[in-house]
Amino acid sequence: MKQLHAVILFLLITVNVFSQKIITTLQPLPQPSDSVSRWEKKNSIGFFISEILFVNWNAGGTSSISGLMKTKFNRNYTNENVRWANELIMRYGLNKQDGIELRKTEDAFQFSSTFGYRENEKSNWYHSAKFNFNTQFTEGYAYPNKEVSVSGPFAPAYSFLGVGAEYASEKKDRLFYFSPFTSKVTYVANQRLADKGSFGVPKAIYDEEGNLVRHSKKIKSELGTLITAYYKKKIAKNISFENRLSLYSDYINNYGNVDIDYDLVLDLVVNQYVKTNIGVHVVYDDDIKAKEEIDGKQVTVGPKMQLKQVLGVGLTYTF
Repeated sequence: MKQLHAVILFLLITVNVFSQKIITTLQPLPQPSDSVSRWEKKNSIGFFISEILFVNWNAGGTSSISGLMKTKFNRNYTNENVRWANELIMRYGLNKQDGIELRKTEDAFQFSSTFGYRENEKSNWYHSAKFNFNTQFTEGYAYPNKEVSVSGPFAPAYSFLGVGAEYASEKKDRLFYFSPFTSKVTYVANQRLADKGSFGVPKAIYDEEGNLVRHSKKIKSELGTLITAYYKKKIAKNISFENRLSLYSDYINNYGNVDIDYDLVLDLVVNQYVKTNIGVHVVYDDDIKAKEEIDGKQVTVGPKMQLKQVLGVGLTYTF
């Protein structure tokens, strides 16, 4: 009998211990505290508008209204000696004047990604690889001619891919990038524009009678030097300006002839949502030939400095 009692007691103790283990296992495990994300996210959406209206205005004038939508998305990753910066910028604007059809004033799709590694945390210099891609959303026209487009989606599109060195300040308000080896590829998806040799791609081949012998290639590849710079500064309590500069020169075709892309934006902040925006964009590309209207016909001339100026007041939402 004593042996039976001992066995029963042993079984009860075993069951009790085993049940305690099951209960402990079924209890929710403590959750680790939230760690600080290495990703920095910033989104900005803005709508700018300008309008002028004339009613019985003796001095004359044309009523018009313009709208511009601007978006910018940033995704930046930082982890000790690694930096990965991504930026997507999209802009689209329209203008309507009294008696004139709706016209495009702005059209841009720009994506850039830079991955960098530095040897120690005290240095602001990174070994970097950079990728840029630029194109537009809709067809463009040399107004008033709206029958034949002079550009379009992926006509042109530009991509840059290279390696080099980048300086990035602690606040990332000053960036300088130098690459001795950057590939530039120009895409012209529209065969008609490619056959004309638009945006630097080779022209189509025709016989003496003007008959098409061979279509042009839609892609032009280059290898050269790329320099980019970014500088942002707050010059007053509610005033800041932002500069973006890109310089590129091809090794193979006329090295030393530099393509220039400079963008200056001045922001005047009224409050958290209302902002005045003044922008100047300057472009020079030897492969882009200007067009002039001579005797009622559009004639292609040599490359010229391109200038665009924008002034608008609107709403901006940042999140």
